[in-house]
Amino acid sequence: MKLQLALDHFNIQEATNLLKEVADVIDIVEVGTPFIIKEGLKAVEEIKTGFPHLEVLADLKIMDAGMYEASMAYEAGADIVTVLGVSDDETIKGVVAAASKYNRLVMADMICVKNLAQRAAEVENTGVDYVCVHTASDLHAKGKNPLKDLRKIKSSLKKVGIAVAGGINKAMLESILQENPEIIIVGTGITGQKDRRETALAMKKMINEYRRS
Repeated sequence: MKLQLALDHFNIQEATNLLKEVADVIDIVEVGTPFIIKEGLKAVEEIKTGFPHLEVLADLKIMDAGMYEASMAYEAGADIVTVLGVSDDETIKGVVAAASKYNRLVMADMICVKNLAQRAAEVENTGVDYVCVHTASDLHAKGKNPLKDLRKIKSSLKKVGIAVAGGINKAMLESILQENPEIIIVGTGITGQKDRRETALAMKKMINEYRRS
């Protein structure tokens, strides 16, 4: 079970400073969509160069031109690239083909998918490595979280890893752990806290203790 830190509203220097605090605690660093829009794939390249022991996920949320866009991210150093589950299967397969070429990984983000269990099973068959249950940030203010959707798709998936994202914080983590996802994605639950390192350490300790139980 891995802890992924999502960096969205950052520039490269801010992200580098934060990673110096927590790089020994997390497993995956996510260069978030707003971060990439602001800084470009240069952000992926610089973070991978600066923290080579971390897996770097480029949250491109690819919707078209799958192989072409994913290839650019892999060439910049991304270990994992995201593609939207609402995309056409051929687009997802293009990302999978690029991942195979570069010996990297693909995460399908199921944000805004309506028939979640059915579509998750279909996406699994395209060859992705992870399926991510994701509650949109715009819904967090309404009290929504990904736990219900996580439970919904678990029985639909047989061979891919499951990731979960969307407003996860320390208070919610215990409930998430009970569903045993492969990747737990945390953004402001760490980055928005006063003591980011201590929060990350506490969450990683909870994950490790659950794994040992």
